[in-house]
Amino acid sequence: MSLLDGIRTKIENWQFELSRHAANQSIIRHITIQEVREAIENCEMLEDYPEDKYGPSCLIFGFTKSNRPLHIQCSYPSRSLIKIITLYEPNPSKWIDFKIRRKN
Repeated sequence: MSLLDGIRTKIENWQFELSRHAANQSIIRHITIQEVREAIENCEMLEDYPEDKYGPSCLIFGFTKSNRPLHIQCSYPSRSLIKIITLYEPNPSKWIDFKIRRKN
């Protein structure tokens, strides 16, 4: 099973939690749990952070059913619960096609 398949499976089975930061950002940015689940259904990995100081994580990208782009940083599926670390709607001035960081 691939890393993304493992993440999708755990999200589909409600085996995830939001960090305090992600919960706060979801409120501030008006991102619902349903939107997170929708975006992860057909997501792709943008960046991998296997050596992240709090544990391996990755940045994934997907669209909600209403076509809202979301970036979600989450832990690897090796944890019993996926930890959603942060989430946001990518700023087009900082991302090309929401997938590639623009160089400053």
